[in-house]
Amino acid sequence: MSLCHLSFSKLIIILSLLIINHISSGANAAAVNTSLFRHRYLTVDYYSKTCPHLEQIVSSVVSQKFKVSPATAPATIRLFFHDCFVQGCDGSVLLSSKPGSKELAEKDAQDNKEIPAEAYDIIESAKGMVESKCPGVVSCADILALVTREYIHLAGGPFYPVKKGRWDGRTSMASLVYANVPHANSTIDDLLKLFSSKGLTINDLVVLSGAHSIGFAHCKNFVNRLYNFRGTAKPDPDMDPRLLKSLRMSCPQYGGNINVVAPFDATTPFAFDNAYYQNLQGKLGLLASDKALFLDPRTRPLVEALAKDKNKFFQDFSVAMEHLGNIGVKRGKKHGEIRRVCNMHL
Repeated sequence: MSLCHLSFSKLIIILSLLIINHISSGANAAAVNTSLFRHRYLTVDYYSKTCPHLEQIVSSVVSQKFKVSPATAPATIRLFFHDCFVQGCDGSVLLSSKPGSKELAEKDAQDNKEIPAEAYDIIESAKGMVESKCPGVVSCADILALVTREYIHLAGGPFYPVKKGRWDGRTSMASLVYANVPHANSTIDDLLKLFSSKGLTINDLVVLSGAHSIGFAHCKNFVNRLYNFRGTAKPDPDMDPRLLKSLRMSCPQYGGNINVVAPFDATTPFAFDNAYYQNLQGKLGLLASDKALFLDPRTRPLVEALAKDKNKFFQDFSVAMEHLGNIGVKRGKKHGEIRRVCNMHL
């Protein structure tokens, strides 16, 4: 069977195993700040009276999906991240473009086109189940935050409390996406400026990057590191030769299957853990922005601390996710809505 006939989940599993085996065989082993750090309207028990079984409903839907498609986990984490970084955590990334509109919605921006449809589907599934029990009560923005937490926990990560009370945004513009999300070749200066614009710290930057523990990237995002790093016609010297050789097998310099992906974490790609940081120390970072976290003296001490202590990573990640979830929160009919179907306005 050719790669083009494989499902997304099967394809990433095969490629991840190839990379792990190859490495193992070679060695022993700029936007306006709209964030509110402690938003006074968000509480863990926000729906305790209006939808008391909300978390159990969402957990049931996600756990069933995770069993058949674990690759949906990193896709959903990315979806939540991109939602919060563009106009705040308001579910605007879930809206579909309006037919005939000159302005595409966020989900149709180039930076979001690589997010698998399964990530959107699981939000709709969870929302549908919640609507059947608590119609017109829970926002899509809160559903997305809860689904993300469930996936992180199911993948082996921490189970942290999710504060709720967000309303759904009324606008969604693809033109706002590029300047408000990180890119594969972002420098630390770029990342610090972007995160600071959202009210996030350097610690949040390094800790939230740990979500790459279970993420994947298409070849185009790192192929320049394999063949022509910074115009040198040579590979990036800061990539382990074993990883380089393995990635070249899947990602040719020209042509190749555009759907091929490789894991950010080459050693434990399906486990949410702190191996991502350990890999950065060993020149096993996939993207230029990943490796930069270890090479830059401002972020390197944080990488080293998280590489040593999984519990610290989990604790810090839980806090950072709360910070992320507080960006640009909307409240009330003047600023938002509670959508019954996440990809459509009321």
